[in-house]
Amino acid sequence: MKVFPTQTVGSAPMKHPALQGIDWPLFIVSGGFLLSFLVAALVDIDAVSALVNTLFAWSTKAFGLYWQLLMLATFLVSLGIFFSKSGRVRLGGVDRQPETSTFNWIAVIMCALLAGGGAFWAAAEPLMHFASPPPLFSGVQPNSEHAGHLALAQSFVHWGFLAWAVLGSLLAIVLMHLHYDKGLPLAPRTLLYPLLGERALKGPIGNLADATSIIAVVAGTIGPIGFLGLQISNALNAVWGVPNDLATQSITIILVTAMYTTSCLVGLNGIRFVSEINVWLMIGLAVFMIVAGPTLFILSGFPVAFGLQLEYFLPMTMYRADPKWLDWWTVFYWGWFIGYAPMMGLYVAKISRGRSIRQIIGTLSIIAPLVTMFWFTVVGGTGIGLELQTPGIVTDHGSQPEAMLLGVTQSLPLAGLVSALFLFLSFISVATNGDAMAYTVALAMSANDAPKKWLRAFWCIGMGLAAVVLITIGSGGVTALQSFIVITAVPVSLLILPALWNAPQIARQLAREQQL
Repeated sequence: MKVFPTQTVGSAPMKHPALQGIDWPLFIVSGGFLLSFLVAALVDIDAVSALVNTLFAWSTKAFGLYWQLLMLATFLVSLGIFFSKSGRVRLGGVDRQPETSTFNWIAVIMCALLAGGGAFWAAAEPLMHFASPPPLFSGVQPNSEHAGHLALAQSFVHWGFLAWAVLGSLLAIVLMHLHYDKGLPLAPRTLLYPLLGERALKGPIGNLADATSIIAVVAGTIGPIGFLGLQISNALNAVWGVPNDLATQSITIILVTAMYTTSCLVGLNGIRFVSEINVWLMIGLAVFMIVAGPTLFILSGFPVAFGLQLEYFLPMTMYRADPKWLDWWTVFYWGWFIGYAPMMGLYVAKISRGRSIRQIIGTLSIIAPLVTMFWFTVVGGTGIGLELQTPGIVTDHGSQPEAMLLGVTQSLPLAGLVSALFLFLSFISVATNGDAMAYTVALAMSANDAPKKWLRAFWCIGMGLAAVVLITIGSGGVTALQSFIVITAVPVSLLILPALWNAPQIARQLAREQQL
């Protein structure tokens, strides 16, 4: 294994030269890209969309199979470390104790990603697969109970074990060791240090690694912020008659931006507070839907769908027969999660000091996926169960994701209150995603582990303003930016590849040092 030299002054790690000061070139490149995209979209959104679509098609065609293998390999390697003796290794210092409770820690991790899309995709994706079964199950009768179970199983694959495993299980091991033990930057470029040494920390390779990771996560965060404005405006109009116009959409975005900016400026304690509100609201809504909705279908559907996921796990994970379907479902998701991976790994590394490898992998690769699957069963299963009882009761509200969620809430008792609570859940979910990612972006270009408040505020406000600008030209601008994250997944997927062998090596080395 490559030896990672430690720079020390006394007993404390000395900051690597790359940690000195704010990385202004990185700030200019990533901020400049965001500004350039907005200007280009305002000038000619059709040309921007055409270019993004062309690059998107090339990315999925050239890298789709590689991404599928990378996701599967990451999950399997993570499980291997989890069940080995190395799983007992404590990261960030053998005597270091976690700063927060386990519940709070898990809540913060889950809200950083699931909140970005799980609030309304939990209803939309299962219902879409229910009405039009994936091509692997093309012989299944649409809108049948079996189609409903398979729809949930397909959603489990997209949002479950593989999706969560790539978001930090292996990356956190590498980053936490090299940062806390060796004093290297807590930045995406550090993932390449075991392979390239100092060349990864200085020069164009490191700059490219950081810039693409930041651009990917910024694009992936602005998208949900923009869609939140469209979603809430549409729901307010449908249920309460509020005008569905740019003013309502902009006010929604401004309010959510103010909320996540405030929590981000407070720091990790603010992010934890908002995350806990999000989690308790999700728990409350889940209990209500189980009791007031199609209880039997929800409770029986989870084990049935989970079993189908296990039965068809490899065929669904490695499905290649219908490229068009893959591009807009499985491969799109894989590109999305891979694009998020380095910054999520950095975020996990920041909040997990003192945790064991087994805790980190167990949370990301097992607990978070199971919770996500159950949430999808509750929300999506409610919609499917209601449709089985009364065809059209949910889907007559529309085919868009936000319309399907509204169709589910409007079909339950206390429809107005439940709809309002789900809108607030969507609102606070996007806030928990926004504050976590803005904090992490600022952290990646900072000189220490406490990014300056003005830098955090810049990314918080900048992402909110970008969302407002994009919705002025309609949903096409937001869609184009969201699709761009799949393009950035091309270089990012190469950045996270070395962790497949570096993470196990580091885990074994630390196990020997900690005499496990």
